[in-house]
Order: sequence, then structure tokens, then C-alpha cells
Amino acid sequence: MKSRYVVTGVAVVALLSACGVIRGDDEGSKGGAVATGVTNEPCPKAIDKKKGCIYLGTVSDLTQGPFAALAVPITDAQKAFWKRVNTAGGIGGKYEVDVESYVRDNKYNPETHRQVYNEIKDKVLGLAQTLGSPTTAAIIDDLKANSVVAAPASWTSAWEFEDVIIETGSNYCIEAMNSVDYAMEAYKPKSVMAVHLAGDYGADAAAGAKIAAEKNGLEFTAVETPSGATEQGRAITEITKNKPDLVILTTGPADAAAIIGQSAAAGYKGRFIGTGPTWNPALLKSPAAPALKALYEQSSPGKPYGADTPGHQAMRDALPGVTPNDGYTSGWAWSYPLKAALEKMVAGGDVSRKGLLAAVKTLATVDYEGMLPPEAGNFAGDANAATFRQTLINKVDESAPTGVTEVKDFFTGPTAQAHTMDGPCFSKLS
Repeated sequence: MKSRYVVTGVAVVALLSACGVIRGDDEGSKGGAVATGVTNEPCPKAIDKKKGCIYLGTVSDLTQGPFAALAVPITDAQKAFWKRVNTAGGIGGKYEVDVESYVRDNKYNPETHRQVYNEIKDKVLGLAQTLGSPTTAAIIDDLKANSVVAAPASWTSAWEFEDVIIETGSNYCIEAMNSVDYAMEAYKPKSVMAVHLAGDYGADAAAGAKIAAEKNGLEFTAVETPSGATEQGRAITEITKNKPDLVILTTGPADAAAIIGQSAAAGYKGRFIGTGPTWNPALLKSPAAPALKALYEQSSPGKPYGADTPGHQAMRDALPGVTPNDGYTSGWAWSYPLKAALEKMVAGGDVSRKGLLAAVKTLATVDYEGMLPPEAGNFAGDANAATFRQTLINKVDESAPTGVTEVKDFFTGPTAQAHTMDGPCFSKLS
């Protein structure tokens, strides 16, 4: 198992509800309930009313938080993913999956995340999405205590050590290591600055950048910055004053546009590599667009929207008419491990939270339909062995569906290859 810690928890025992809204317990009960979040009654929008229903919750940044422009497509893609699963016969020929009944907005606020999670936790088997690293950290103890498996919309290295978290793609720490190693080949930098938000997202990438900078003998500095496009004055000053050859940027898209655009306007000529969530195609319509084209590349844990894989094609087919956004790509890709775990759970006969968690711990590979290598879905080994270490580099390309195309396909740099994952990287950033 991934975790080095043993957590003993008791599954939440919930009351039955009327009108077909599922509330069950792991012992089963009258009225069609099989377990918490699972019923013999069909889903509200069932394709086959003879099948039972597995309810999965979603807690995401759907209105006013810094990642709403990504989170809404993530959530819509996951609805389309599970509709495709249901149309193809569901899970084990016995259940369909509902990801629409229990969707909540966290506003990218940890306290709000905890509050809305508590509203739905007794009604779902697991979480199809929990968006954000610091927000998910606010509920991780409850997830563990109640064996609630969750697919995160984030890539912090902390998830390598949590059995209930079923993550997809390399973590921010590995991503930043690979970015620095890529830059060593492409640009030969002598100094690196990590400009980052506080918490598990920004600090995790900054820690990876620091590890890679030290490995490569580069001067390193870190600048923590608050969220908000109008709050980037200090970060811009630090960049333009110190003139690092490379900036590893871990912020929201609006923050990134302000930092890159204003730094360039002040004469900065170095390179920026932003972690995946720093990019949004709408930035190509912003005043920062010329600077982004000249100075910015995006690191990414997965291939962009327009990639030629069966999974990407299935996603595009399931989402006709949408404006391309890599939120869709992420939301779709993140759903494959949970699908694989649900299938193993049903096949194993223990349809419950503990049955799902047991199934997760047996997954050594996942079929991502080409979106990621199968070994990206290893949840059976210890953290160091199971950590997926490949990422990509994209460049700005106005002709691409989401404004970026690949510069370098999946690769593992020497820093990430040699790194021992023995704890969350952000905990070591000082």
C-alpha cells in the first residue's frame, strides 16, 4: 500500500432516505440500499433501470475561486465520462454511476470545502473529484477515517502517501524537477527562481525546483506570492530585480499572466515554465499574450486536449460543441483509476467503501486509453516505487485547440529518476 501509516476508521452509518435518494450503510438495509452511497434502486438518470446506482460526490471550484475556469470543464468532463461508462453497460453489468446528484462548490476555500463535503459524505460511496491540494487536505483525515476513496483534482506529492487518494499523473514536485532538467538541456540556466502560491500546490512545485536546482548546481531562490492578479507586485519586483535565468511558476492562470506580462514589460528576458494549472487558453486574449508567446512554456502531467489517443478522441466525442479546455482533458483522465477500482470492487463482491479501498490497493496499472501510460495507475506499491515520474513540456501555439502543443513528450529527467520519495516534498521546503 502507498501509506506508511495505519489509520483505523469506522464507516459512516447513514439513515435511509425516502424518494429513492440513497442513504445506506455497509451492512445493507431495506429499501434497496447496499452500502453508503450504493443502492439497488436505479440512478435518477438511469440508462438501464434494472441496474443499481453508485453515487459519487464532487467538491470543486465552480464559481469564484482562482481555478473555476478549469474546474467547471473538469466537472463537465467527468459527467460525460461516467455517462459513457453507463451507456457501455455500467460497472460490472450491475451498477450505473451518478456524479450529478451531489456536486458542491468549494470556492477554493478549505473551510468551505470541509463544510460542503460534510453535507454529502453520508450520501456517496466516494468522491469523483475533490479539487485543490489545501482544500482536500482539510478533509483528508475524515476520508481516511471513513475509507472514502477520492479522485483529486490536484497533483501534490502528499497524495503518494494516502491510500484513499487515487491520483493520476506526476505530482507537482516531480513536474518541477523535470522542468528544471528540461531547461538545463534547452536553455542552460545558471539560476532558478520558484514563484509560487502558499500551501501544498505552490510549495510542492517550489520544493521540486529546489531539489533539481541543487542537483544541477544552480543558484536557487523561492518567492511565495498570494493569489490574485493585482497581488503580484512583489513577485514581479523579485523577478525583474534578480533576473533569474528560469522561473518555475506555480500560481493560477490570471496570476501567471500578470507576472509574465508585467515582468516582460519591465525588461525581463528569461524563461518561464509554469506548472499545468498556470495555463488557460483565454490568456491568449489577454494583454500578456505577446510575453507568453515569447517567454512561457507549460509543464504538464498529461497530453493536451488535441492529442491523438483513443482516450482523447473519446473525450472529444463525448463533449461535442465545447470550447476546448484542458480542464476537460484532466477531468476525463482522472476518472479512469476510479472506474478501474469500482470494477474490481464489484467483481470482488464487497460493494462498500472498504471494498473499494481494498480494490484500489490492488491496482498496479490502469488503462487510460492512451492518455497516460498504464503504469501511471500504480496504487499497489509503496510511495517511492509507485510514484509516476513522467511529465511533458508544452509551448504556446495559437493554432492548437487549447493554445498549447507538445515540445517534449512524456519524459523523466535525471533528478526525478534519482529522487527518493520518502515524504511530501513541500514539507522539506525551507
